[in-house]
Amino acid sequence: VVLMPEAQSGSGGSMGSLAALAGINLGGGAGGDALASPNLYPSVFASTPFLKGMFDIRVKDVKQEIDTTLYTYLKDHQEMTWWSYIFSAPKRIMNLFSSNEELDGKNIQINNRILTKGELSVIGNLQNRILISSDKKTGTTTIEVTMQSAEISAFLADSLTSYFQSYIIDYRTQKARNDLEFTEKLYDDSKNNYYKAQQQLASFIDGNLNVVSAKYRTNQERLQNEASLAYSVYNQTAQQLQMARVKVQDNTPVFTIIQPAVMPLQPSAPRKKLILIAFILISSTCAVGWIIRKDIYSLIS
Repeated sequence: VVLMPEAQSGSGGSMGSLAALAGINLGGGAGGDALASPNLYPSVFASTPFLKGMFDIRVKDVKQEIDTTLYTYLKDHQEMTWWSYIFSAPKRIMNLFSSNEELDGKNIQINNRILTKGELSVIGNLQNRILISSDKKTGTTTIEVTMQSAEISAFLADSLTSYFQSYIIDYRTQKARNDLEFTEKLYDDSKNNYYKAQQQLASFIDGNLNVVSAKYRTNQERLQNEASLAYSVYNQTAQQLQMARVKVQDNTPVFTIIQPAVMPLQPSAPRKKLILIAFILISSTCAVGWIIRKDIYSLIS
């Protein structure tokens, strides 16, 4: 998959100009955003929280009759070569005599930082199967996924792109969404205070009709000032609420997919033609050596 993230301007773009008209500053631009640069995307892909979040992605292969999660697929549905069993035999024997037991579900739920051996193995497997690279000149980001199934490889590349976009959007808009939530609370409080001040002023006027006194006028003026002040605060928080919503939209990055995921027709590995040629050359060399061995012995003797 080849995608291009939206370029972030330092001044906030048109949204910043709109906020300036209302007398509100949206902030200092993209300089404070840790993930504003696509060069940091490979680090995001290699992080444990990101890879662990992929465990529940559904993968499907019609030919192999596989329809399960990515974690189960990498753990239970991987084919191994015969020499892999030989090389992994000592490790399996050591695991039989190891006293380290798998942590139960209760401990894992209490502390999300604890990972089982199976989860660590799947995370390491994912790190080897997912490749992401960023081109500084063009600003494009390339995502490559290698699986034992061509269908699952293409499906996972497409799902990974959507998951990655959601991950970056959630991170980039986290502060703006927190500010929006706080502004909404201020707006609700100022709205209730303004309505309460209006009700107090109206009740005071209705309860003191045809009353002429300096004390009445003083209390009425005080209530009117409180209502005006509450309305001023209510009006300002209403503007801030609109600007906070604009800021969330402004901080939401847009990714343009240049090349979508395509199911490969030929496997990337193993290269069977090269293996065949290598065996032919080795066999030919051994056969020629076997045939001329007598002539070599005779020359030596």
